[in-house]
Amino acid sequence: MFGRKARLERQQRERQADEQAMLACLPRLRRYARALTGEREGADDLVQDTLERAWQKRDSWKRGTDMRPWLFAIMHNLHADQRRKPVLNTVELEPEQAETIAAPAPATDQGLALDLEAALQALPAEQREVLLLVVLEEMRYEDVAVTLGIPTGTVMSRLSRARERLRHAMDGAGGLGGLGSAGSTLKVVK
Repeated sequence: MFGRKARLERQQRERQADEQAMLACLPRLRRYARALTGEREGADDLVQDTLERAWQKRDSWKRGTDMRPWLFAIMHNLHADQRRKPVLNTVELEPEQAETIAAPAPATDQGLALDLEAALQALPAEQREVLLLVVLEEMRYEDVAVTLGIPTGTVMSRLSRARERLRHAMDGAGGLGGLGSAGSTLKVVK
């Protein structure tokens, strides 16, 4: 009887620790999902699906290791599944509603952000994923390799190609001229 109570208490503590570890990753998951999907609603759905799947499969996570690569791998796989089956989301607007939704002309910083977002979305998915995990999420190459299930050398080559394509796209859009060099934020890996 005493052993059963101790086991139940240990399981409760582990469950609480798992929950806290997942919650600690939530801001990074949201940011990565938003960068992957390019829109808030889809990102929120992806994060929710990721956490739901992670909670169901939490016994497959190796306790004592960093939970981030495991969660990002789940998100990566879910996102890949979603990309395979496109879904159209439409919203009908009344004519007077449509007239009130006029986008203001982007300021220089907004224009740069829009150019950067468009350039990121134009990257091949495998390059964009690596770039976002390394630059945005500050993951080590080895963790990105585990997350995506690819060799570390592939991570480095995809990252290099993504940075080069992004640099060319931003130079072509006039995005980085006068705002400093791209080298400070987009380091070249040779």
